[in-house]
This record gives sequence, structure tokens and C-alpha cells, in this order.
Amino acid sequence: MPFHIQPLREFLVRPALPSTLPRMAELAYNVLWSWEPIARSLFRRLDPNLWRECGYNPVLMLGRVSQATLQRMGNDPRYLALYRMACEAYDSHTRKSAPSQDGKLIAYFSAEYGLTECLPVYSGGLGILSGDHLKSSSDQDFPLIGLGLLYQQGYFRQFLNPDGWQQERYPVNDFYTLPVQPVKDGNGQDLKVTVKLPTGNVYIQVWKLDVGRIVLYLLDTNIPENVLPQDRDITDSLYGGDNDTRVRQEIVLGIGGMRALKAMGLKPTVYHMNEGHSAFLVLEQIRLYMRDEGLSFDEALEAARTSNVFTTHTPVPAGIDLFDPGQMYYYFSEYCAEIGIDFQQLMALGRRNIFNRDERFSMAVLALNTSSYRNAVSRLHRHVSQEMFHDLWPQLPDWEVPITSITNGVHVPSWLNSDQAALYDQYLQPDWRERFNDPSVWEQIKEIPDEELVEVHRRRKRRLVNFVRSRQHDSAMRRQASAAEVRRAAEVLDPNGFTIGFARRFATYKRATLLFKDVERLKRILLNKDMPVQIVIAGKAHPKDQPGKTYIREVVQLSRDPDLWKHVVFLEDYDMKVGREMVQGVDLWLSNPRRGEEACGTSGMKAAINGVLNLSILDGWFDEAYEHCGGWKIGDREPYSEDQDLLHASAIYSLLENDIVPMFYERRDQTPREWMRRVKQSLQYITPQFDCRRMVREYMTELYEPAHTQHLRLIDGHFALAREKARWNQRIREVWERVRFMDADPGPSGALISGRPVPVRAAIDLAGLAPTDVRVEVVIGRVDNNGHLEETEVMVLPPVEQQGAVSVFGKDIVPERTGRLGYALRVSPNHFDDPLTRPCTSPLKWSSS
Repeated sequence: MPFHIQPLREFLVRPALPSTLPRMAELAYNVLWSWEPIARSLFRRLDPNLWRECGYNPVLMLGRVSQATLQRMGNDPRYLALYRMACEAYDSHTRKSAPSQDGKLIAYFSAEYGLTECLPVYSGGLGILSGDHLKSSSDQDFPLIGLGLLYQQGYFRQFLNPDGWQQERYPVNDFYTLPVQPVKDGNGQDLKVTVKLPTGNVYIQVWKLDVGRIVLYLLDTNIPENVLPQDRDITDSLYGGDNDTRVRQEIVLGIGGMRALKAMGLKPTVYHMNEGHSAFLVLEQIRLYMRDEGLSFDEALEAARTSNVFTTHTPVPAGIDLFDPGQMYYYFSEYCAEIGIDFQQLMALGRRNIFNRDERFSMAVLALNTSSYRNAVSRLHRHVSQEMFHDLWPQLPDWEVPITSITNGVHVPSWLNSDQAALYDQYLQPDWRERFNDPSVWEQIKEIPDEELVEVHRRRKRRLVNFVRSRQHDSAMRRQASAAEVRRAAEVLDPNGFTIGFARRFATYKRATLLFKDVERLKRILLNKDMPVQIVIAGKAHPKDQPGKTYIREVVQLSRDPDLWKHVVFLEDYDMKVGREMVQGVDLWLSNPRRGEEACGTSGMKAAINGVLNLSILDGWFDEAYEHCGGWKIGDREPYSEDQDLLHASAIYSLLENDIVPMFYERRDQTPREWMRRVKQSLQYITPQFDCRRMVREYMTELYEPAHTQHLRLIDGHFALAREKARWNQRIREVWERVRFMDADPGPSGALISGRPVPVRAAIDLAGLAPTDVRVEVVIGRVDNNGHLEETEVMVLPPVEQQGAVSVFGKDIVPERTGRLGYALRVSPNHFDDPLTRPCTSPLKWSSS
């Protein structure tokens, strides 16, 4: 007989908690436990083995722990005391101050977040930084929320085949065993929003993840309402699929994220795009301003730009998302029709050359064009970005391109090992965790006895060696290796040997195989019986990055060399857990990217706060830290060229042979005194300077606060400022071609005496504009051998006289330098409060003198 099958009915079962432990679930669903040691120890102590088996996931653990264990621990006075302490710490770290009266709220958009091992919605440094940004904002009680995607598979898990080639597997995340919860609408149902794609509406479920005081909202399209597989698969995997999947993901993140905020009644005053993946949010901003406030497209663009912040992390053009014009037309032609603009107007927002209709649409250019505040993630990266995006401000010298920098940091409570934290509890101020930015606290590191600091690090290194051996044994068993290889896995590394760490994405620019350029010379260093050296390496290559996969195979093959198997180890499946064990347990952290191609890098910071010294190229953060960090540099501050590979490899070998390894093994009173002096210097300087809480505070004061203030000015006047600015822009476009310098003052002649004033004058026909409509500047500096200005400074010339239609600007300048100096005059529209907020393609004219 035929069966009648009814639809599946779902229900969720929660663990029955003892009456003495009523808040265990509340503690589990806030990832505060990922950096609050008391809360973390509460779950670990409940069942240590199960804690490890569950991947350090307390939600999954509470679903699997036996009722007998819960009842036993619920009656244990020692555990109850720990539980009360965890609840007190939780309440302290989640208690929010009263909302600001002016409604300040920052919406932070990122495609990935690295918060904890059990939530694999990150791939690398960008995600770890995003996670640390949220944690640091929580620590300082900043009014910030996060927006991202909840990937069904996340980023891939890595394993190696017997020949050493990287293979990928994609385990499916069960959201109901993760510390995420569905957001409910006013009717108590799961909140869902929609975005319209050419194939129809895509439904998006909104989840939330509590990060201390911060809420991270995650978007999910893998729900029954989406009938088409390609719609459900939008949030399938991070950085997976083709370019079509990428544009759909970024529509969901940007436009879907904006609609989720609106559905929840949240009204951010600042929008922070962490990389360009979320830049489509601007299109939704424009649409809403046009619909709800009656603004024109140009007026809505001005209104949106006012409150937007964009952070670029990409030092090379190849890392920017680009979409073909046909692809953009397919997805956005209906959007253009809805708001009544020409498709080319939309495309102009994402093009370097607005007149080239074949140019692809750049998400980074869209973000730059639609943000008033733009920053790179280190000082050197600022210069690289200014050069890379110079064509958006073609009239400005590179150094004036309006991109500032805020150097990245790491969330110290998340990455500092517990043994070292306990040592700090003994020797630093009792409130050292709260006084992270007080240099006087970190000066007290000098008072820690070298012997105690050495012993703490030796303990972490023994832990690392045990961790590596266990992982290598499990890996060998999984691939059915020979008995001899399984036996060797338990013998790799020497707990007393000098250990070098290298862990990062295996992108080619990071030069993962640089250390192996001269294998014979490297062998002599590693196999020195008196001063043995060993290397632990980890990292993933993107599934489509064949050169990166080849690098991994080369390293794995070398690790199987009969002479090197005990000294060179490649750890599979690099993730937050592997990274944490490595930065806390090695002695030296190696970083050797091509200079200028590492935007910042943070793994070296994580190592440094754990007493690990750095050996690095002067790139990213290390270019700022080298002189104070106690580490060693590879090469100098010069642009990368291919012939540097051999030079840099030779420099690494020479430093290891002559300086680093002998210093580590030097023993006076059983302690390497000079090594420890450098370690303390590194801890003192790096810990406060590169703490992510310092970074977030700089974002707040330098970018968020100004953007918030500008947004308030805008809405207080019912968007009159946006309307006026759009009209003013149109007026500038109409007359700017007629603005011209008249006969300029010839300037000083002959030799001058430094310190004496020099009058500078500029007469300009403003074509009917008022003097307040323009900014007239003198750029003065040294004249180089090619007749160009260098070491320049910019001074504003105020209006001093009106001669009919001609306005005269001038002031006396006082040259303090001597030698061959020169200056040039320039005029530009003056409708921005700060040169750093100068819009892209803002017109500007020069008159040389």
C-alpha cells in the first residue's frame, strides 16, 4: 500500500540545566568566553575531554554532556564558586552604558569574522581583524554592531594527500549547535528580509551572535523559502564559487544587510565598510534617501557619502573584486530604472575612468567614491594605497591622496597565553588588563625576573611540541601512513630546540619557500648539534591557487627529507587554534613577504605579545615597529624586485648563523640574558602600541566621531546640506573650465635669507564663483634634480583683495630651510571641511611659479 508522508516537523531540544546552574546557556551563547578566562574555564572544567571533542564549543557541549555530569557539578561547591565568578565576570563585561542621546551607532560590515575556532566564518587575517575589532569595541563599550554572512560551510578544512598536495573538504555547519540564535520579528517569528535578483526574490534569514556587549548580525540564504539552489547557495561558502556567486554574496551582504538593519529598527549614523565586499550598501542608502527623503540621485549620493567609512586592506590591484559591465547590467538595470538614473551613472561610481565603457566595475572604487573617510591599515600601506588609487585624484601628488592610515592591532586578551597573563598578575599593576594603553604599566615588565619569563615560555613550547606531535600522529593515521611514519610523528621537534614559526595564507607574495632557497645551507643551520634549530610551518592556499598549493607541496616534501623530518614540520588545517598554539610557543616569528604587498599583517604582533621575537621584512606593521621591538629586519626600506629573493634568503641564513641562534643558546646563569633583554623590550613596546583596543579607539576619534557629527548636521537640517551641496557641485561643473590663474606674482628672485618672509600672491578669475567657493594653496618644497618638488608642505592662501571679477589671494611665507626651493600655486573647490574628505575626481588647477 502507498505511504502518505507528511512534511517534516522540526523542534529544538535544550539541555535540562540544574537549578543551581540556570545561566549556563546564557554564558554559552555569548562568545565572551573566547577571551574571558573564568568563563572559558567554567566550560572546560565541566568535562575537559568533551570540551576538546566539541571543538571548544560550549553550545554543542551543553547538548552532549550527560545529565549526570550536570547534576554532579551542580552540587559541587567548588564548581558553583567558579560558576558565580563566571556570572560576575559576564555581567561586568556585558553591562552597557546608557545609549548616547544623539543616537550614535556604527554599523560595521565585513565578509568574514574570526571570533573563535568553533565558528568557521573566516579565512584569514581580514576575518581575524574583524573579530578583534568587535571584541575591542565591546571592551570599551563603543556603540557598534556588526554585519556579515553566516556560511553553511564556511572556509574549507585542509588535509594533505600522501604526496603532499593540499586537498579541501567542506563540513556543513549546524547553526543550532553554534553560539548563534535567530533574530525574531514583532510576531515572534524568525526575521527574514528579501533582496530582488533577476531570478526573483531571495529570502534572507537574520541570525545574531553576542560578542560581549556587541551584537553581530549574520545573514543566511540557505532556507526553505529559497526554491532555487543557486539562491540557497549564496551563503554556502566563504570566497567560494565563481564571479557570479561573488556578486550575489556582495548584494546580500550590502543591500541585504541594510534591509536587515531597517527591519530591526536600527538606525546607524555611521557605516563602516571593512574592505569593498559590502560596498553595495551605498546603493541601498541612495535608494532609501531618494524614496524616503525625496532627494535626487546626486543629493542622495552626497547624503550617503557623509556617514561612510571605508577601510582598504588590499595592497595590490589583483585583490580587488571586479565585475564586467554585462554582469552589472544583469543585476542592476532594474535598480537603475527604479530610482530613475542612467546605467552609466551607476557604473561611473565604480570606474577609474568614467568614459571607458569597457572598464570593469570595481568594488574598491565604489567604496572610495561613496565614502568621506578612507583609511589604509598601516603607514606604509597608506603610501601604497595612495599610489594605487592616485588616478581617482589625478591632480594631486601621491602623498596628498585623501587616504589616511590606522595601523591594525590584535585583541590582547584573546591572544595572550594564560601562563604569561598569570605572570603579569604577579608583577604588573592589578588592573593591567584595563590599563592596556598606559605605558607605565608595561614598563613594569622590566621587573619580571628573566628566569620566570623563560620558564613560562618553555612551558608553552612544550605544549606546542605536544600539540604538533598529536596533530601529526592523527594526520598520519588518517592517510594510512606507514608504521614508521606514524612512529616518527610522535618524535618530531625537540622541546629544548630553537623553534621558528611561519604561519599564514600560502599566497605567492608571502614567499613561503624563501627559507628553503639553499637547502644545504639551511641543513647546516638546523642540524647543528650544539645549537639545533627547527621550523613549524602552517597555512592554506586558496583552492584555485595552484602556485600556492605547489609551495605547500614543496615544504611537505622537504619535511620528509631523511635529515629534516624531525626539524621541519608542516601542520595541516591552519586555523585559529593552530595559530594560537604557534604564536604562543615558538621562539622566533618569520615573516618575509614582498615589501609593499603585506597591507599590515598581525601574526607577528600576536607572537610578540607572547614573548616571541620577530624576523621580518620591513613591511606593514613591522616597518613601524622595527626600531623598538627587539627583533631583526630582512633587507631595507626599498621597493621589491625579483633579484631580492636570493639576497633576502641569504640575509635570513646569515642572521640565523651569526646573530639569532647563538644569542638564543648563550647561557649566563642558565639564562640567555641578551635574548631576554630583547624579549622584554618587545613586550614593553608592542603590547600597548599594537593592541586592537588602541586601534578601535583611533577609529572612533579619527573617523567615526567626525562621520557621526556630519550625519547629525545633515539630518538636523532635513538634508538641506545635501541638497545645497549637490546644487553647488553642479554649479562648479558648469563654470570650472573658465576658472583660470591671471598673471601671477613672479615671486622672489635671487638669493634669500632663511627666516625672512616672502610674499606670495595669486590673482584668479573665478568665473563668477565667490572666494569662499575655492581653496587656494601654495605648495612649497625642495626642487630635485628633475625640477620636481619634494619634501613639500601645503599652506592655504586667504583672499586679500577683489579686483573686479578677479580675486587676489596671498600671504607671507617664511622659508625655514635653505637650498634650492620652489613653490606652485593651485586652486580647487572648497566644499569639504578636511582635505582628507576630498571627493574623488574633485577638480583642481595648478599654476607653477
